[in-house]
Amino acid sequence: MTEQEVMALIDSSLAEEFELDRVDMTPEANIYEDLGLDSLDTVDMVIVLEGAFDFKIREEEAIRAIRTLGDIHRFVLEKVAEQN
Repeated sequence: MTEQEVMALIDSSLAEEFELDRVDMTPEANIYEDLGLDSLDTVDMVIVLEGAFDFKIREEEAIRAIRTLGDIHRFVLEKVAEQN
């Protein structure tokens, strides 16, 4: 899976789960302020990403550091690279 395919899967999975407008989903978009997610949504986001990419996310500190969609892209790309 290419980086572009990974990012597209992240975006489509999150857009579907949280009913987000794809136009708002830029790498700079703050997941709380711009996309309207809250701390409880973060738990659901982890579950969605685990299901989409078939891996477990245990790095609680890394998840707490995520603020933008670009942060999510980088985090998942690192996890995908670790699997290969």
